[in-house]
Amino acid sequence: MTVRTAPSVADRIDERRAQGRGMLVGYLPVGFPDLDGSIAAAVALAESGADAIELGVPYSDPVMDGPVIQAATQASLERGFRLRDVFTAVREIRSAADVPILVMTYWNPVVQYGVERFADELAAAGGSGLITPDITPDSAQDWIPVSERSGLDRVFLAAPTSSDTRLRTIVESTRGFVYAVSTMGITGERAAMDNAARALVARLRSAGAERVCVGIGVTTAEHVREVCSYADGAIVGSALVRALADGGVQRLAELTAQLAQGAES
Repeated sequence: MTVRTAPSVADRIDERRAQGRGMLVGYLPVGFPDLDGSIAAAVALAESGADAIELGVPYSDPVMDGPVIQAATQASLERGFRLRDVFTAVREIRSAADVPILVMTYWNPVVQYGVERFADELAAAGGSGLITPDITPDSAQDWIPVSERSGLDRVFLAAPTSSDTRLRTIVESTRGFVYAVSTMGITGERAAMDNAARALVARLRSAGAERVCVGIGVTTAEHVREVCSYADGAIVGSALVRALADGGVQRLAELTAQLAQGAES
């Protein structure tokens, strides 16, 4: 198996920006409905229009995940998910699809595995970096130097409640893009986007952010279109996981194609 060199998330955003469109980032958990099924689903995401993939690490004590994602990750854990499955999934997906893959993980599994070991194996598998929702730049002393050495992106989250000083620290410490949380609370599908997201992106731009993607609650193609009118990309999670759970890879691919249309206009 040949694993391509990991594409840069920043370069992919810049490519989409030059094309006059935003970037669609699709989230799926590793191991749901099983390991092979999650790999097939992620490849379908890429083939159906996702510009980058966020692979979630199932965790027994999530702090941000809503009920749809919790159910999927719990099913993965019950079926025997192991952290090494992440590297298998990344390697298999990258061998089939030329998309950046960011791993979304709570920090404890990385620490338990070994930060340097985790980074080295992710880079070797073709991963592009980590999204770390439960650590801030000032609590990432173990991660930042390792990510520098390994060349992995480090995506930190910014919330509407973050101070201007905090936003500047996040912008300075992030590589890839800043993950702007559209609304306070857990992940999940929403009927409408929160106006706080637009204001947060504007504040991040003022703090020096070159690339910002918005997640939490992005559910429909119209949401994607709205987000991409003021940010560089939209991150969709719960809606895609629900599609996979309810209709398998076919329904997932159909929804991804619809969401991708929102990023084009």
